[in-house]
Amino acid sequence: MERYLLRWRTRRGRRTQIRHLDLLALALKARGRRCVPLYWKEKSPLPVPLLWVYATGAAEDAGIMVTVLAAPGGTWGYYEARRGRQGYLYLCGDTKAAAEQVDLLLKHRMCPGTGAFPERGY
Repeated sequence: MERYLLRWRTRRGRRTQIRHLDLLALALKARGRRCVPLYWKEKSPLPVPLLWVYATGAAEDAGIMVTVLAAPGGTWGYYEARRGRQGYLYLCGDTKAAAEQVDLLLKHRMCPGTGAFPERGY
């Protein structure tokens, strides 16, 4: 039952998702990352707002697609979009820590031998 409630909250919370993604984009830009919002304020053909975050420099093809999904307890969380709920990154309440997590994941994708995420299997 909880799974259906989370889906319902996610579908109904488009403004909340966009607000959290905008905050994450600002935090990531401060860390030197480039972000492309894949949503529009009013309407979008995508069912869920997405934020494409990619590395700058030589490895501009390394990137991560981030979305915001409803989480248990009335909260919201940042997730890696292609992994869905298994791609949990951080709660939306701490944008700075979420930006750090995304930054670490991008660093690992650019240089896979760094061991940035050994427990997650990235």
